[in-house]
Amino acid sequence: MDTRQLADFLRIRREELSPVDVGLPGTGRRRTPGLRREEVARLADISTDYYTRLEQDRAPQPSPGVLRAITRALRLTLDERDHLFRLAGHPPPDRRRSDDHVAPGLLSVLDRLTDVPAQVMTDLGVTLVQNDLARAVFGDLTQLRGPTGTVVYRWFTDPGARAGYPVQDHAKESLALVADLRAAAARRDDAQARGLVNRLLRASPEFEALWNLHSVEVMRRRRKRIRHPEVGLLELDCQMLLDEERTQLLALFSPAAGTPTAERLTLLACLGPLPTRRAAQ
Repeated sequence: MDTRQLADFLRIRREELSPVDVGLPGTGRRRTPGLRREEVARLADISTDYYTRLEQDRAPQPSPGVLRAITRALRLTLDERDHLFRLAGHPPPDRRRSDDHVAPGLLSVLDRLTDVPAQVMTDLGVTLVQNDLARAVFGDLTQLRGPTGTVVYRWFTDPGARAGYPVQDHAKESLALVADLRAAAARRDDAQARGLVNRLLRASPEFEALWNLHSVEVMRRRRKRIRHPEVGLLELDCQMLLDEERTQLLALFSPAAGTPTAERLTLLACLGPLPTRRAAQ
């Protein structure tokens, strides 16, 4: 661990960012450039004291999980992330097997979206980061691990995953998820995609039947209806923005025209993220 170089690297990257760059409200002119240390700590969900000690060359070695959180907080590129890991004495994640690095361009757009649900996902359907309104609509999906972290796996193996969707929409949703997975699996041609498909083939006869149809279609835009437990039916126009590598996408969920959804989203924004409210009950 090169603590001196690590401290300098973190400080310089922090000073290059402004609050607007990371979705924080501007506070006028500052005496020093960039974000404050407490702002980076809050974005990374670590203590301000620990982050301060990292920048002051007096902290113990950060874990890979902390480094991933700092990577997102500072909007690091893949090359910068790998450098951060090496300075901290860890091997950088395998780019071929790791999907947890969020493309900075997608994060930059997500930071500016506060009035519509939005989330960054991998092309296999793992949710990497959500804004507050997305968590209010869908719950916090970023904590799910293993196969259940993938939306298509939950859909075909967990009956509860369909509870929030009108029954008449289930068949269309199933076909769309399978067609999108086939496109992603062929494009990636890696062990992670093949493993997911094989798990689903063993677990779900419905998935197997749809998989054998060989339907292929990348999700880009569609209508989505969700029965929210607190505000009722949400009718959303879903648009997918893919990054340059086509391994991640930003999903935007805008209120469908002519529906009461906009008012219901405003109410959800006031209520706050769904897991927080459930935990308080």
